[in-house]
Amino acid sequence: MLTQNLFGQERKMPENKKKLRWFVALSTMPLLGVITAFGLVPQNDLELNLTAANFTTEEISLPQTTVGEAAVASYWRNERVQRGDTVDELLRRLSIEDAAASNYLRKAAEASSFRKLPVGTEIQAETTASGGLIALRYLGENGTQVLVEKQGEFLKTTALPAQLEKRLFVRTGEIKTNLYAATDEAGMPEAAANQLNELFSGDIDFHHDLRKGDKFTVVYEMTYNNGALLRAGRIQAAEFINQGHVYRAIYFQKDEQHGDYYTPEGKSVHKAFLRSPIEFSRVSSRFSSSRYHPILNKWRSHKGVDFAAPMGSRVKVTADGIVTLVGKQGGYGNVIMVNHQGRYTTVYGHLSRFATGLHKGQRVTQGDIIGYVGMTGLATGPHLHYEFKVNGQQHDPLRVALPDAKPIDSSYLAAFQPVADDLVARLNLLRNTNLAKLD
Repeated sequence: MLTQNLFGQERKMPENKKKLRWFVALSTMPLLGVITAFGLVPQNDLELNLTAANFTTEEISLPQTTVGEAAVASYWRNERVQRGDTVDELLRRLSIEDAAASNYLRKAAEASSFRKLPVGTEIQAETTASGGLIALRYLGENGTQVLVEKQGEFLKTTALPAQLEKRLFVRTGEIKTNLYAATDEAGMPEAAANQLNELFSGDIDFHHDLRKGDKFTVVYEMTYNNGALLRAGRIQAAEFINQGHVYRAIYFQKDEQHGDYYTPEGKSVHKAFLRSPIEFSRVSSRFSSSRYHPILNKWRSHKGVDFAAPMGSRVKVTADGIVTLVGKQGGYGNVIMVNHQGRYTTVYGHLSRFATGLHKGQRVTQGDIIGYVGMTGLATGPHLHYEFKVNGQQHDPLRVALPDAKPIDSSYLAAFQPVADDLVARLNLLRNTNLAKLD
């Protein structure tokens, strides 16, 4: 319909059509003039003399390429070591079909680290299109990068120094049920969570002192090797607010070999004694002057604290000292007694076994593993009976005032204070931001 109407309009307006044609013709003339002008430019002005030109024809031979000179396509693949992997199975998943490489990795002494890789280790392999091995690399012991590469007809293994990089991470959290649930929710690695526990265990009983709403802020380092996470490093600064009381710890490196944690005022964060000799446990029986004994079926005093824990859980000595007893004794079953500074004694009872080689007169250091949870002696289930004596008199291990460790030496105070001030400022800023995660 639209086409018919247009044609109809054209028949009714012949004069308009004529005017349009004249308008187009007139507007085109300048363009034709330009074209004509180009056509009239003298040939000499363009410096072209085709009749006088000489042409030479010559054959040019292209260089011949061979297959050996052509670029060889290569492919990179990544795999992780799985439980039960053999060398050949791992190579198969990496799409390596190279008998010589398989034989080398299975038998060569210099490639022995490849045969001992732990589960989860990432391996990168470069291969030809046909599956021939060009290069293989992975992280070995102590973060070294191991490179296996083809050199002519042979394979060679080279260990390169670790390219380590340390990055600082920040996590803040709030207690809802327990410490480890809060650190998991905040995204902290287990190693950093354990350090946080140890840092403040001298002031906070994490079994009973925690309250819903308690908060923590932690600045810790992570070590990377060529961009891959190698391990969780130490905490650099931490703050824990327990029942409104603020506890802080700052790490200070005195020299290349020695470093420790201090309060911003320079006091040692560590106590001379740990509150608990077990990392993961619950208190099943408290210190009491009158408790109904489940085996003897009578009321009697309980001069220690029972920590319920799975059979075989590790037991740590709570302070530096000297072992005075390792053996069996009455209701204690397998028991260890340690003397500290002459006036303190700690007792560890109902053990399943002792640490290998532990003997009377041995000097032990705070945190050393001395035994394992059991249920020997008068015990209805696996747990540790722990006692804390001062001048031979038992005191509640969870409530007794623990002596402090030595403060920072006065010779380091000038170097320590700027470090402490900077980290405290960071903790204050992070606490005020009220963010769960900062990287």
